[in-house]
Amino acid sequence: MSDNTHLNDFIKQRKYLLWYVSDYDVLSAETIVEATLNYGDWDDVQALIGILGIKAVAEIFRTRSQPSKVGRQNYFPEVKNYFGLYFDKYA
Repeated sequence: MSDNTHLNDFIKQRKYLLWYVSDYDVLSAETIVEATLNYGDWDDVQALIGILGIKAVAEIFRTRSQPSKVGRQNYFPEVKNYFGLYFDKYA
């Protein structure tokens, strides 16, 4: 199975992270990472890292949490702070 298939399975099992979405198959990895870091618990985050790898999750987070580079971003301030520190140490 590809990472994309695993990622789709991951988010379909956690619809509470993106309760407002009707088609989970069209979600990007960036959207899933953002929703998981914002709304997921530690087990969700660890499962996501298990699928994508910590370096990929950190790269998505770092790129998408910089509004000057990608426009709008929806990371909560406390999530940006915590995961900025976490990925600086572990990724």
